[in-house]
Amino acid sequence: MTKKEMLEVIAAKAGVNKAEAEKVFNASFEVLSDEIKKGGVRVDGFGTFKVNERAARVAKNPRTGEEVKVPAKKVVTFKAAACLKDEVK
Repeated sequence: MTKKEMLEVIAAKAGVNKAEAEKVFNASFEVLSDEIKKGGVRVDGFGTFKVNERAARVAKNPRTGEEVKVPAKKVVTFKAAACLKDEVK
């Protein structure tokens, strides 16, 4: 589903026009992004977004076999809530 398609569905379910739905959608994701940057967000019934640290490591280039240093970095992870997992099954 694309953002455009999602906005159409949100507007229809909420009974608002697409412009209003887009404002709320964008604001929601802005808040979500800001809170994830601070360390994480738990949305009951949906899941948890969390920032994890990946340690530096040495990897191999699959074509040449040459070793490449991969620096440490932060990554965003998502763990689905149990009720969301059950709905997907």
